[in-house]
Amino acid sequence: MTTQQETRPQAAAKPVRWAADTVATMREGARLCLDYSAQSLWRVDRMIDDLRREGTPYAAVQSVLRGFGAYAGEVIVRQTGAEWWTAGGDHWVRTPDGRLWDPIDEARRCFADQGSLRLLCRDATVGGSAYQGP
Repeated sequence: MTTQQETRPQAAAKPVRWAADTVATMREGARLCLDYSAQSLWRVDRMIDDLRREGTPYAAVQSVLRGFGAYAGEVIVRQTGAEWWTAGGDHWVRTPDGRLWDPIDEARRCFADQGSLRLLCRDATVGGSAYQGP
């Protein structure tokens, strides 16, 4: 029997690790439970908004934003059966209907008060049938 990690494309390796690290860091540091649900993205959007309002420099949160974006991508992957794609060091999520999503860039846009990971997930999961798993 193989695990889900072993059967996923190589492109997923880094973002899956970034997402898992973010879940662990939030659980241990902020006492925030991220459970890979679409509802948890409300909390992530709020955390990014708080960082922005506190005036945190982008350079100080760049890797945190990457982790939040990867986490949002994993939410989309798990909700829709999407796959991670990569090229030139960038990572995207491709949903089964062929659409490409950039949750890592969306996290950066959230920090600039121009995006929402919750809304990105909603948009990525609308229009196709819910993923039922293998």
